[in-house]
Amino acid sequence: MTNPVEPDAPRLKRLSEFSLHDLESVRLLLRGGSVIDWHRLNLQDETQVDAFIRNHELDPTSETDVVYLRGVRDQAIKYLQRNFNFAIPKPVRDADLTELILLASGAGHRQQCACTILKAMQIINHLAGRELLFRLPVSDRDLFHLVEEKVYRVVGMMLSQGFPITEFVGGRKNLDSTYTKLLSKPESTAIAIYDKLRFRIVTRHRDDILPIMVYLSERLFPFNYVVPKQSTNTMFAFEEYCDANDHLRELKTQLQADQDDELLPGENRFSDPEYRTIQFISDVPVRVPADVLESAPPGSSDLGRVVYMLCEIQLIDAETEAANETGAANHRAYKDRQRDSVFRRLRLGARAPKDPREPGS
Repeated sequence: MTNPVEPDAPRLKRLSEFSLHDLESVRLLLRGGSVIDWHRLNLQDETQVDAFIRNHELDPTSETDVVYLRGVRDQAIKYLQRNFNFAIPKPVRDADLTELILLASGAGHRQQCACTILKAMQIINHLAGRELLFRLPVSDRDLFHLVEEKVYRVVGMMLSQGFPITEFVGGRKNLDSTYTKLLSKPESTAIAIYDKLRFRIVTRHRDDILPIMVYLSERLFPFNYVVPKQSTNTMFAFEEYCDANDHLRELKTQLQADQDDELLPGENRFSDPEYRTIQFISDVPVRVPADVLESAPPGSSDLGRVVYMLCEIQLIDAETEAANETGAANHRAYKDRQRDSVFRRLRLGARAPKDPREPGS
């Protein structure tokens, strides 16, 4: 017998409850797009905005965070004025982050100005988090642990509330897997490894995937920090899926930017064409413990208190997972193709076949 869910406990949204913001966020994750290409936000009230800010590990009621965010806003405005002579109305220039987000979700000239400022703020904040990461006197291992704690806390809550998840697997890519991945790619001397931390969620049904994505983007990682061009979606033809649901079909007409119904197979040449999955890379914000920040070089606190760690998130439903494990699409066959290609490259160099599945390879 399952325990009753508390009235204020987190719950999963049904597709019929999706807001325009939810659908925009899901499409961004599926496409691996950039929020910099957006021209508006769709957050409706201060409660939603407060949750959005807190999902960045920032506290809009903390004086320290307010001062930091005000500094980021001022830097963004000076950048826009210095480089583009961008005229900004005084009410927008003086707005705090909550007010800017609400303005960017409105209409008119002030909406456009607020949205432009927020785009610059995102870049400045992200770079500050990266610089802080480099300055911290801690190892990757310790930082990975902070991210894992956050992921396990969020997913643990989902499991305890009976969310439709049949399997959750998380972990760090081991060194052998890292070596093999680097050796399998022609740009191995400069490639960024995005999936040192990987988390995989198997849902009960296919229609559970998008609600799970929305939930994660509200509590684990902000949707706007998905890494562009690093998404794989071989499961959902977006327009077709929306058209099959009355509510999503209506929301779809309000989406910004061009609509694209093509699947994204990703760039992994070792995956079988029949393999189906959704996976994307996100920068997960982590609040730096006070004792760690105190031991950082002088001036580090000016960069805020949040760092970003890249994680790969994979989502799939149980039926699709079972289908993947049959025939050439199964994981062992994938790893065998990858290892064979790497060994040929190590032995033969440029003479090694480019496609591990070509005849005679």
